[in-house]
Amino acid sequence: MNNKSLYKNRLDDCPLTFALNLIGGKWRLPIIWALSKNGTMRYNELRRSIGGITNMMLTQSLKELEAYGIVHRKQYMEIPPRVEYSLTQSGENLIPSLKTLASWGKEMKSSGGSKQDA
Repeated sequence: MNNKSLYKNRLDDCPLTFALNLIGGKWRLPIIWALSKNGTMRYNELRRSIGGITNMMLTQSLKELEAYGIVHRKQYMEIPPRVEYSLTQSGENLIPSLKTLASWGKEMKSSGGSKQDA
């Protein structure tokens, strides 16, 4: 008996679920948004622009976003070391969708999230 097929969710192949898993999480969207607003940023600039994030969470989230191809990390071999973060082309392509989602969220918030269409 194949256990992998037993626990497979029908949403596992859904591109929307896949995309939301990439950008989901408490800190990924604020990081993406800060980089979209400010362009290339150094680590401490990024940390200061995102209130409440710890060094460990920022480092972990940046590594994940870099692994997903959303954030680019450029390290300069100089003393003291300098590292800059920016959005990749995939990250830039994500921004219009996030703006649309933010607009939808604003509409839902202003309507109180009521079930008008129900």
